[in-house]
Amino acid sequence: MCGISALLLADSSQAAVSELLESLGLLQHRGQDAAGIVTCGHKGRLFQCKGNGMVRDVFTPQRLVALSGYMGVAHVRYPTAGTPADSEAQPFYVNSPYGIVMGHNGNLTNDTELRHFLDYDAHRHINTDSDSELLLNIFANNLQKTGKFRINEQDIFSATQALYSECKGAYAVTAMLAGFGIIGFRDPHGIRPLVFGRRKSLTTSGYDYMFASESVVLDALDFTDIEDVLPGEVVIVSRHAVSRRRLVVEERITPCIFEYVYFARPDSTIDGIPVYNARLDMGVKLARKVRQVMGDKMDIDVVIPVPDTSRAAALQLSHELGLAYREGFNKNRYIGRTFIMPGQEMRRKNVRRKLNAMPTEFKGLNVLLVDDSIVRGTTSQEIIQMARDVGAKKVYFASAAPAIRYPNVYGIDMPSIKELVASGNSDDDVAAEIGADLVFFQDIADLVDSCRRFNPAIKEFDTSVFDGRYVTGDVSAKYLQKLEDRRSDAAMQKKTHPTSEAIGLHNYK
Repeated sequence: MCGISALLLADSSQAAVSELLESLGLLQHRGQDAAGIVTCGHKGRLFQCKGNGMVRDVFTPQRLVALSGYMGVAHVRYPTAGTPADSEAQPFYVNSPYGIVMGHNGNLTNDTELRHFLDYDAHRHINTDSDSELLLNIFANNLQKTGKFRINEQDIFSATQALYSECKGAYAVTAMLAGFGIIGFRDPHGIRPLVFGRRKSLTTSGYDYMFASESVVLDALDFTDIEDVLPGEVVIVSRHAVSRRRLVVEERITPCIFEYVYFARPDSTIDGIPVYNARLDMGVKLARKVRQVMGDKMDIDVVIPVPDTSRAAALQLSHELGLAYREGFNKNRYIGRTFIMPGQEMRRKNVRRKLNAMPTEFKGLNVLLVDDSIVRGTTSQEIIQMARDVGAKKVYFASAAPAIRYPNVYGIDMPSIKELVASGNSDDDVAAEIGADLVFFQDIADLVDSCRRFNPAIKEFDTSVFDGRYVTGDVSAKYLQKLEDRRSDAAMQKKTHPTSEAIGLHNYK
């Protein structure tokens, strides 16, 4: 999962970098491995700074001063494909044709075929293992076919139309053409989010325009007229005009439901669905599940959320059940999200570094812990043990999401299927594995209804991690096995310690 943004200011004498930096701070929850900004200034000159680390570590004041220009693209990353090398930090850049910069959120499912095509047919050199570099070069190759000295909006629409037929999987993209403008587009199924807005310029006539993964970025920076880039739609912003066209209209529009469960900030609205309200409704439906399973054996004393994303669901669940809601864990906000940390042992250690249980909220009580989901079970197991260590009598565990039994192929770096605690296991097996007295999982139909009720126009969501149904229709057993081999903890550990660094257009040092 990644966070992307792009900004074009109406006043070309102003610098875009400060607001691009702020956008990355607002999207930091979407990626903590790497960050990057590329800006474009006078005569189409590009300036960049990117590298591994948190936003605050990559961008020093000295580096920011060098990023001049009135438009730019920004990216925060955690890797779903490729390696954690500096050279794979985004945005990516290719000089031919026209100087193109691109930031990508998602994952391509036909990367092997694309890599072969770019090598054998298009004769374009690919220097990293990142599927985002493939996406950039497919776009560049399509623009190259125009053979023009200067291109126009129609050329960009045509290049993207061809890209839609060539690239399978999930992708939300922000791009920039040197001296021309910025571009935003989404895959035809709308799996990954992208929003677009404008703001009246304070220094000249006209409007500033911005793309971002989540609406909270545009809200914070005072943009208005915020709307989603539609699935299969391309939006082109130059200094003179805004052009948009929906090039592909799929019957099945399927936003990723995990955005609402975990990834997105609660103050964001994605595809017309307010994330916070969806999570509140998840709590309502999860309360019904708890009541249904426990019946007259209900002996829960208190409901405690696992910070932070489960708070809304836990609050509403406690209200529905008429139980006390308490904050039983204090969170160290300077530890990253354990779900996206590489290696089982690192995740296990960081759970206790990140959370500290407060004995007064647990001692002698039967507690219901509420979390957004259970993935590997590592975090859940440690949290349950922490509750017992400070005196909890019984520990029940409720997940706002259904049991995760299948890998994600659309941009969430889920572990291999063997490492998913619910894969091949019953609810009782999961409870035993993580040390809970009882486990409650949300039903898929209830989760879908919690989101769809706020936008009935969306008929279905990508729920593949729960039911194994992949909407793009090209995910074979062979592909899943390749993914399995690549995502195991052992494989990830090898990636973390590469023997050499690929040459990349990066300047973090």
